[in-house]
Amino acid sequence: MTTEHEERVRERPRHRWHLPAGSAADGPYTLDIDPKRAGWDRSGLRVLDLSPGGVHTLVTGESEWIVLPLTGGCTVHTSGEIFELLGRESVFSGVSDFAYVPRDAHAQIASGAGGRFALAGARCERRLPARYGPAPEVPVELRGAGTCSRQVNNFAAADTFECDRLIAVEVLTPGGNWSSYPPHKHDEHRPGAESVLEEIYYFEIEEAGGGPGLGYHRVSPSRPGGTDVLAEVRSGDAVLIPDGWHGPSIAAPGHTMYYLNVMAGPGEEREWLISDHPDHGWIRDTWPAQPADPRLPLYGLSGQEAPR
Repeated sequence: MTTEHEERVRERPRHRWHLPAGSAADGPYTLDIDPKRAGWDRSGLRVLDLSPGGVHTLVTGESEWIVLPLTGGCTVHTSGEIFELLGRESVFSGVSDFAYVPRDAHAQIASGAGGRFALAGARCERRLPARYGPAPEVPVELRGAGTCSRQVNNFAAADTFECDRLIAVEVLTPGGNWSSYPPHKHDEHRPGAESVLEEIYYFEIEEAGGGPGLGYHRVSPSRPGGTDVLAEVRSGDAVLIPDGWHGPSIAAPGHTMYYLNVMAGPGEEREWLISDHPDHGWIRDTWPAQPADPRLPLYGLSGQEAPR
């Protein structure tokens, strides 16, 4: 017997899993993914470009949101609070501060100098307080080792910042490395072992040598008729992952790859529990004997965990 979630996955046209830059633009957003457009229940992502002096009003509806500067800074007015976000020059230059905006609220986002801002969202039930997330308090860790080394900025990981449903992190992968590896999945509810999470990958690729970069991202089926994607990704692209083994994300030599992961699911607990692909999970056992890539951290290491 198939679940309602599996039936929706089978009905979704495959070309919608990879969204090239500009293909999901809507109004003020250069990228607008909501649960209805994605064909699932909770996860959403918008990317907002503001020109100097630009102002945008966000109506949160049934979703909680995090305003995360990608480039530039902004001011967020919401729920009687004013949050001044210093932001950053780019996603490759440093960790950013951010603002949490609750459901059933209005927020005004204004930028004197202009910039690009990710709005990571999740349909939720609880209305939590609006809050500011300082950049120095974002846990930054290194994962993997050798050519699987990457940096993770855990600004809204399940165990670092309180949300009702939303989980969001940033990953930076030096050129030539593989991340989101070994391939893993989170599409079954197995208490203590795996949680169901809808996931969005949003990519930016660092320019080098006078030109833009690229990368590759793989999603392979974990069940008959499941998600199957092999995409060449460039800055502004997104990949939707309703199910399946996802990874690797491959950074072309000479070009650092950035991606923003946005996740949410139906489980009672807000948790990120994954299962490794049985053919590739053994790679983790090799990491303790290897050093991390010496190019990492790119910036802001506030704590380092053992390779995993």
